[in-house]
Amino acid sequence: MSRTIYNILITGASSGIGEALAIYYAQHGAKKLFLSGRNAERLENVAQRCRDCGAEVEAQKIDVTDRQAMEKWIASCNEAAELHLDFANAGVSTGEENPENIYNTFQTNVMGVLNTVTPISEIYKNRTGGEKIIAITSSIAGYHGLPSCPSYSATKACVKAYGEALRCSLKPFGIQVNVICPGFVKSRITDQNTCPMPFFMSAEKAAEIIAQRIEKNVGLIAFPWPMRLATWGLSILPNCLSDWIYGILPHKV
Repeated sequence: MSRTIYNILITGASSGIGEALAIYYAQHGAKKLFLSGRNAERLENVAQRCRDCGAEVEAQKIDVTDRQAMEKWIASCNEAAELHLDFANAGVSTGEENPENIYNTFQTNVMGVLNTVTPISEIYKNRTGGEKIIAITSSIAGYHGLPSCPSYSATKACVKAYGEALRCSLKPFGIQVNVICPGFVKSRITDQNTCPMPFFMSAEKAAEIIAQRIEKNVGLIAFPWPMRLATWGLSILPNCLSDWIYGILPHKV
């Protein structure tokens, strides 16, 4: 890392992109990592791999939907080591569209992001100098409502729009905001998919792309480009055409 991004906080770090990001930064000079997740065993395994790479790590089992716990944890992390980069990465897939799963998806994917971004934004606003970066994980699915995963795509559209708006509104405070929209990446979420997953990539490759584009301050980090182009194209089509396309595409089984 050529920029001074030494102290990094990552939610959803126990698997998938969060895990890969933690290991990537540990391998590339991060001084201290603050990692959170809901599975203590998986989280500790990731933390140990990062320690083996030379990083100092604090791992905390925490639920991002708990607003007070998140605010307290983020404040304590920043007191321990001034944070330079905050990843609001934790997320879940809907699975079966039943009421419980729908509410859980919105609570985690939307409120979990707010509970991560809001406390660090206030900390950053009151700090002068140093790197102040917020990265929000959305998805290519956030470009257009997908009938195969209505709740997931809706929540990802929400945080995509929120992050894009924050990029401009927080810029006067010297805060950099990057929104991440990956396509199909190896994770516990994609492990559940039964539908075709074009341009499928490893979490390690995704983490490398994300880190390099954050370094360059790319506002919307959407990849791979064919998936971005396809979903953007669907988003601007009249409903009669997009409805027809979705009707002929393979569905989850």
